[in-house]
Amino acid sequence: MQLDHVRAVVTGGASGLGHAVAQYIVAHGGKVTLFDVNEDKGLAAAKALGDAARFFKTDVTSEDGVAANVAAARDAMGGLNVVMNCAGILGSGRMLGKEGPMKLAQFQATVMVNLVGSFNVAKAGAALMQANEPGEDGERGVIVNTASVAAYEGQIGQAAYSASKGGVVGMTLPMARELSRFGIRVMTIAPGIFWTPMVDGMPPQVQESLATSIPFPSRLGKPEEFAEAVAFILGNRYLNGSVIRLDGSVRLQPK
Repeated sequence: MQLDHVRAVVTGGASGLGHAVAQYIVAHGGKVTLFDVNEDKGLAAAKALGDAARFFKTDVTSEDGVAANVAAARDAMGGLNVVMNCAGILGSGRMLGKEGPMKLAQFQATVMVNLVGSFNVAKAGAALMQANEPGEDGERGVIVNTASVAAYEGQIGQAAYSASKGGVVGMTLPMARELSRFGIRVMTIAPGIFWTPMVDGMPPQVQESLATSIPFPSRLGKPEEFAEAVAFILGNRYLNGSVIRLDGSVRLQPK
């Protein structure tokens, strides 16, 4: 799929990795619709991207809300052929913390946003993309999900987060197998430690410690490198049903 043909819904598109993907697509001639719960940031991000972007305030855990906004995004862009799931929350906390066991609601909320939300948007997108005119090899669309290296080496305090991202990894292949008959590919990227607004707010010594933990290159990932990986997936139709680790070969320690 050529980037200037891309008509994408990008969740978590107001900042971080999602915004980097949106910027990359627009810079290469595509159109994007940003989904985010932060209306102020979302509107500002879409405005900065120009006429090729628009924003819909969206809770990815709302089935009806997502279905309506995905349809509206398709109509506004004149089509829909890419879903990029970047919305997520950390949900960090120990099972048995200083103030007692983790509240089940915290675990549920993390799984709802990161896993159920990703499935929800992918489902709504696929329901519309199945009607697209087939392109080369019969391709009608691409779904790219965001997991994390924590899906494989979750640290202490990441039980909820790792479970949610492990679920994203686990659903990649069955989704790709099911949607293959419609010509819709499904891929997942598992990023390592990237320079995002969350990291930007950390003390310098913490940032340095994170960077030195990465074998090579010994630095945090750049959001544009994540966007380049997404572009590679969109452009290579033989990539399907797999997870790509994008992490500088880091392997998370227990804590």
